Amino acid sequence: MESESQEQILKTNLKSILILILSFVLISLFLFKSFLFKSTYLLKSFGELSVDPEIAFTNNRPTFLEFYAEWCEVCKEMAPQVSALKNEYGKDINFVFLNVDNQKWGNYIEKFAVNGIPQVNLFDKKGNLISTFIGKQDELKIRKSINNIEKEEKPYEEIINAEFSTIQENKNNAVSPRSHG
Repeated sequence: MESESQEQILKTNLKSILILILSFVLISLFLFKSFLFKSTYLLKSFGELSVDPEIAFTNNRPTFLEFYAEWCEVCKEMAPQVSALKNEYGKDINFVFLNVDNQKWGNYIEKFAVNGIPQVNLFDKKGNLISTFIGKQDELKIRKSINNIEKEEKPYEEIINAEFSTIQENKNNAVSPRSHG
C-alpha cells in the first residue's frame, strides 16, 4: 500500500514538473516572439508598407528598391539594417520592396536582371540607376551611397557580395499559361 501511494505521489510530481516546464517554454516563446521572429516580421511589413514602384519612379524623389524573399536568410539578416535606413531616410526617399515570389513584379525582376537576392538598387530623383548592391551588404556602404545620391557626379556602381540567395531555382517565378498574376 505504501509503495502505491509513493508511486502515485511520484507520478503527480512528475506531471507537475512537466506542466511547469511546458508553461515556461510557452511563456518564453510568447514573451520573446518579437525578438525571435523580428526579421521575418520586418520582411513581411516591408512588402505591406512599400511605395508602389510606378509612383516611386515618377514622384521626383530618390528611390531605394529592394528585391527580397521571405525565405531568404540573407534578406532576413539584413532586414533590421534596412529598417533602420527606412526609418532614417523614409521622409526623403521612396522605399520600394518587391518580393521575387510575387509574379506581379516579374517585369521589374527582368528589367533589373535580378538573379540573386537581396538586391538593392538606388535611383536618383530622375529615376537614373546609381548603385546596385547584390547580396549581404554593410549598412555603412548603403548609407554612403544614399548620402551621395544627389551629388552631381555619380558614376554607376555595382557591389556584389558572394553571400546571397539565388532565385533561379525558385519555381514560384515560373510563368505558365495557367498561372494568374
